[in-house]
Amino acid sequence: MTYKFNVMTQEQAENIAFQWHYDGDYSFYDMEADEEDLDEFLSPEERGNTTFAITKDMELVAFFSVSKIADGIFDIGLGMRPDLTGKGNGIEFLRAGMNYVQSEFNSEKITLSVATFNQRAIKLYRKGGFKDVETFKQNTNGSTFEFLKMEYTC
Repeated sequence: MTYKFNVMTQEQAENIAFQWHYDGDYSFYDMEADEEDLDEFLSPEERGNTTFAITKDMELVAFFSVSKIADGIFDIGLGMRPDLTGKGNGIEFLRAGMNYVQSEFNSEKITLSVATFNQRAIKLYRKGGFKDVETFKQNTNGSTFEFLKMEYTC
C-alpha cells in the first residue's frame, strides 16, 4: 500500500499536535514544544492547502508541508508518527514526499532544514539524495539551535 497525501483536517492537526510525543532529545519535535509553531500548525489558515496528512492503509502515519520559495524551488517539512520512527520507514516516506512535490508542484529543487543534533534524519536525507548547503542558528523552542539546510535537485 502506498502513502496517500490529503490536505490536513483540523481533527488530524489536533491529533498530531496533542497526541504525538517523541522520546528523549527528539521531544524537540513535539508540536507543543514551541507555542508559535503550535499556533501555526493548529490554524487552518496558516496550514492552507499545502500541509498534508499522510495515511497508509487508512491510518494517519505522518504529516508533510510544502512551501514555495521561488519558481521551481519548494521547501518541505515533515514528521512521522513517533512510534514509527527509527524503524526503517523513513526512506520510503521521504521518497514518497519527494515524488509528490515533483509531480504536484513541478519542482526543480527541494529544500529542507533539520536540527544538527538529529543525525538520524540527516543520514536519511543524505541517503535520499539531499546535499548539505549551510548551517544556521534559529530561535525556537525557547532557545537558539543550529540547523542544517539541505537541498535536492530534481
